[in-house]
Amino acid sequence: MLQRQGRQRNAHMQRLAAPGRMAEWSAAHRERSRPLAWFHAASVGEGLQARAVLEAFRTLRPEFQVVFTHFSPSAESLGAAMPADLVSYLPYDRVGDIDAALDALSPDLLVFAKLDLWPELATRAAARGTAVALVAATVLADSGRLRWPARALLAPGYASLATIGAVGREDADRLATLGADPECITVTGDPRIDSVLVLVDHAPPGIGLLAGDPALTLVAGSTWPADEKFLIGAFAAVRQARPDARLVVAPHEPSDAHIATLDATIAAAGLQPAVRLGAVGADTAPLVIVDRTGVLASLYQHGGISYVGGGWGTAGIHSVLEPAAWSRPIIIGPHDRGSADARMLADAGALRRLPAVNPEIALATWWLELLTDPAQQRNAGNAARATLDANRGAAERSAKLLDRLFPESGSATAARG
Repeated sequence: MLQRQGRQRNAHMQRLAAPGRMAEWSAAHRERSRPLAWFHAASVGEGLQARAVLEAFRTLRPEFQVVFTHFSPSAESLGAAMPADLVSYLPYDRVGDIDAALDALSPDLLVFAKLDLWPELATRAAARGTAVALVAATVLADSGRLRWPARALLAPGYASLATIGAVGREDADRLATLGADPECITVTGDPRIDSVLVLVDHAPPGIGLLAGDPALTLVAGSTWPADEKFLIGAFAAVRQARPDARLVVAPHEPSDAHIATLDATIAAAGLQPAVRLGAVGADTAPLVIVDRTGVLASLYQHGGISYVGGGWGTAGIHSVLEPAAWSRPIIIGPHDRGSADARMLADAGALRRLPAVNPEIALATWWLELLTDPAQQRNAGNAARATLDANRGAAERSAKLLDRLFPESGSATAARG
């Protein structure tokens, strides 16, 4: 808890300091003869979407300088690897801070990812002649932005958008409800698919943290205590029938308190204590707890089956794309808040949702089924990967939308006048 509070305090200070940092960077590195594109994403998921589009846009428009901002501290590590000239926290959406940031950067293009559009920044940038865009646009049916008063407060920001790349047709319709011009909306698909496929296809062959047959291992990622209660109970049942079965649990927030709760759940189920990832014996231990962040996407390659957490609350499941890219069948909780990715993979036969009633029994049954029938396990995993391959290309389509905002050759700054 204290560690999380410390991160939030640091993020608050970074947001306050962002206009000054942008001014310092601009004085030292801003080339006014070159146009500048400012990409913003709230957190890691949106950041992966933004990165795929950013990389494709830089290929089309290498003359642009690029700034990337984020709001959440969870995106700090992603930002450090972002191919941008400046990476910063986003300033708070206040007139003084926003004007200072716009004065410093003088962007020709401002791109928001997914739905994290800040109305003051969007409208004030557009008023200066900056082309404002939204990519990977997603609006869930139960989004609070669709209700009053958020809808009225945010409408000017959406009306300022010059172009929008929506993930799907339903997202496009909801964006129009929010105030975006329907003529500016194009369905481009989800660029995060491109980002995840590149990540997996260029990953090293192994990270040396787990050994043994992946087909015997279930990797559970981004879990919460509600997920872990059923996971551990199901694992105890599975181990009675298959003593060779393994479970790797990667909590979404691997704090000391969370891991202590997980250890207590394991003890209550009558299982041997879990081994921490990286500890002696963890590579072959039957039950492993991942007590760090940043390794989950690679860990999925070491399990033949995947479970993705978050399906027992109201926030929605975490990303199912990484295990799908590794060709792994996926199990989630019953509540996905209308996730398009979950629906897409379920339609392909690659994802199963646990029932709200007796989920532990269902999980143990499916788990044993996949362990007993390796061909079914492989087929479901291959269907997951094939589905992603069939839907790649959104990053390039989105970048082309941005490119069309600057039809003249040469400097966009000159074109803007």
